[in-house]
Amino acid sequence: MKKLALSMVGILGIALMTGFAVSAEEEAPNIKKVMATCMKGGLCAKVANGQANDEEKAQLVAMFNALSKAKPPKGEAESWKTKTAALVKAAEAAKAGSEGAGDALKKAANCMACHKEHKPA
Repeated sequence: MKKLALSMVGILGIALMTGFAVSAEEEAPNIKKVMATCMKGGLCAKVANGQANDEEKAQLVAMFNALSKAKPPKGEAESWKTKTAALVKAAEAAKAGSEGAGDALKKAANCMACHKEHKPA
């Protein structure tokens, strides 16, 4: 009976850990989701133009942080790090309401500069 109980606890533990791992993966945005939400979806432009609420600004910062941790699909990692760090810094400045942050965000969100170097064909 003890062995059965321990086995059940072990199986339950593994199931819970696997469930949490899947949930964490689903919550962490990948490059495709960041692009769809922030760029194509207009969140970045909304923040840059001063039309976003605090929740949207926080979402942009979180998504750009996730983007900065992703591995570039193509190109040099150092370039990826530099470009994504600029996005994070500009998004954080916009979230804080810093003067000129919208223009900095627009400059950092230069799609072609990043796509030319990092987007696969």
